Amino acid sequence: MAATTTTTTLEMEAAPNTNLDETDDDLSPIEEVRLTVLNEDDTSLPVWTFRMWTIGLFSCILLSFLNTFFSFRTEPLVITMISVQVASLPIGRFMARTLPRTKVWVGGKSFSLNPGEFNIKEHVLISIFANAGAGFGSGPAYAVDIVTIIKAFYGRKISFFASWALVITTQVLGYGWAGILRKYVVDPAAMWWPSSLVQVSLFRALHENDSNRMSRSKFFLIALICSFSWYVMPGYLFTTLSTISWICWLSPKSITAQQIGSGFRGLGLGAVTLDWSVIASYLGSPLISPFFAIANIAVGYIITMYVIIPIAYWKLNLYNASNFAIFSSHLFDSQGQIYDVKAIVNDKFEIDMPSYEKHGLINLSVFFSLTYGIGFAAVISTLTHVALFHGRDIYKQYKSSHTGKIDIHTKLMRKYKDIPNWWFHSLLFLAMALSLALFIFLKKEVQMPWWGLIFAAGIAFVFTLPISIITATTNVTPGLNVITEYIMGLILPGQPITNVCFKTYGYISMAQAISFLSDFKLGHYMKIPPISMFVVQCIGTIVAGTINIGTAWWLLGSVENICNVELLPSNSPWTCPNHGVFFTASVIWGLVGPRRIFGSLGLYSALNWFFLVGALGPLLVWSLHKAFPKQKWIAYINLPVLFGATAVMPPATTVNFNCWIVMGIVFNYFVFRYRKRWWQRYNYVLSAALDAGLAFMGVLIYMCLTINDISISWWGTEDYDHCPLATCPTNKDIVLGHACVL
Repeated sequence: MAATTTTTTLEMEAAPNTNLDETDDDLSPIEEVRLTVLNEDDTSLPVWTFRMWTIGLFSCILLSFLNTFFSFRTEPLVITMISVQVASLPIGRFMARTLPRTKVWVGGKSFSLNPGEFNIKEHVLISIFANAGAGFGSGPAYAVDIVTIIKAFYGRKISFFASWALVITTQVLGYGWAGILRKYVVDPAAMWWPSSLVQVSLFRALHENDSNRMSRSKFFLIALICSFSWYVMPGYLFTTLSTISWICWLSPKSITAQQIGSGFRGLGLGAVTLDWSVIASYLGSPLISPFFAIANIAVGYIITMYVIIPIAYWKLNLYNASNFAIFSSHLFDSQGQIYDVKAIVNDKFEIDMPSYEKHGLINLSVFFSLTYGIGFAAVISTLTHVALFHGRDIYKQYKSSHTGKIDIHTKLMRKYKDIPNWWFHSLLFLAMALSLALFIFLKKEVQMPWWGLIFAAGIAFVFTLPISIITATTNVTPGLNVITEYIMGLILPGQPITNVCFKTYGYISMAQAISFLSDFKLGHYMKIPPISMFVVQCIGTIVAGTINIGTAWWLLGSVENICNVELLPSNSPWTCPNHGVFFTASVIWGLVGPRRIFGSLGLYSALNWFFLVGALGPLLVWSLHKAFPKQKWIAYINLPVLFGATAVMPPATTVNFNCWIVMGIVFNYFVFRYRKRWWQRYNYVLSAALDAGLAFMGVLIYMCLTINDISISWWGTEDYDHCPLATCPTNKDIVLGHACVL
């Protein structure tokens, strides 16, 4: 790769020679890292180039707009950064061939519009830009949901400035303390962030010359074409392939068979899928997570779905379980009918107590109620687990600013100028100041008192380090959404907007901090100057957030009756399913309040004991590990991951888990153990290719067919994973043992 002809201080942040003499002690202690990441760096490569800024900003703006636009549609679509990662390579190379090598002067410094070949470091920064536009893989900024439910569901007003401030501050706030925590979860070799290795493999496949007969780039192209071509089958022509529930097919008239075999609405015993989007949709690619994490998820899933739920449903009839669907996230009345939430909301958007007393207590399916309890245990066990298993390392890091062992990658990165800590302190101060101004001067629009912001930020800060460690070592990220909703619902019940604001600041600021750290680890592996990473991440986040709220504001003001299913035409695509779920959560946790569900006024107060289980569980594992040090497998029991295995259920279903677990075991145990050479060269490349092919075909189907309501109908597109006999058309039809699918 050609070196730059003219560089500025921003382009060159390192000394000329940064490749170090490598010893065995320098190597990463993580085998997957040793097999995937290069132990060298070329500091001559320019990073802040005209190409990077042009392609990166355009990608950020485009993905921000498209993902926000699609999020309001009946079939929401998230376009991830991997699409840009693949598409930007030919664009960058085209610009490298055609742009003039003219020198441009900016602020007394000169740089070239075309410093040479399009290089891998430019490509990484473009992908970081795109990742900000894609909402780090999760779609538009979470705070857009707050604005949407205020305007579209509650019919209240909120100013554009308040909306913009909500989005930007929730997206940026966590960056402040994430930067301070980098030395704990980015520099240490043991914090290896498995998801980053997929990107490293893809970048290497796209940029390195490979003399092997089957090079990484050739393998990637073949796998991408196969993934792209195949997805038209489960994605459009033969949708039944998305869920093959063979037990249901064998006994279509048996309610019990449907409960046991349905992959969408039951326990999913034996249910499989031939659709990569189903496999990777909620848990991510099974090719990424390390085997011990997959094993923990598998154990937690099996115990929950095939031991606890059947006993609770058929043996104990726990919480009158047989009156409700065995697998459902709906809210029910005591007769098994869907709870009429709108009937208990008055004109002031507060709870109508006479109506609530008339409709009675809210009931949950036995699955939904128990997974809430297990979720409580997962969040609390994160703190205990990290304190016991990683507390000593954290303390050493705090005392010496060094972990016991750093690897070659950290040594190489220390040649670059680091980001001054005052940058992070200033960013945190500015974000907090703007947030406080929002809740002090515009309180009528956002409801939450100013102290709620400080409390939410405190919760996010406390959990960022332990959850970052869990994510960095297992590729599993426990969420704080339920806990934050629970806390504010207890403190200020009857205020739904306050509840969702508190949840967003407490949950999303932590999630953004972890995304920031994850991207920093990718830059760490790819040897991107830290200052370049910081600037691109911050600019990308602010640009993306502004486009998010601007697009949402336009849609909310231009599409008549948007999100109002009762007033929209039957074929309208603007039904806002994700925003509807957010609205329901605001009603349950903010309007009704957890005291009337999980407290003394509800049916499920016993589930609070799971908090104690989560606190004591890791202590038991740690004690066993100390008592039996020769039993190495005990140390791999990770209760936050095991408890959190079913945290994404629902909306995830059993079919999502079945094939994910099987594929994870095949590739990250058997292939990794017995075909390590193949795993080293192609495993992560295959994961990236499957994602990219799915993304491209998904966009093509959506833009050409779905958006124009073009569909086909034959037995291969019919829903065979349903239970027509297990419905409850009237209250009189309810019978014990009868599972209503609603």
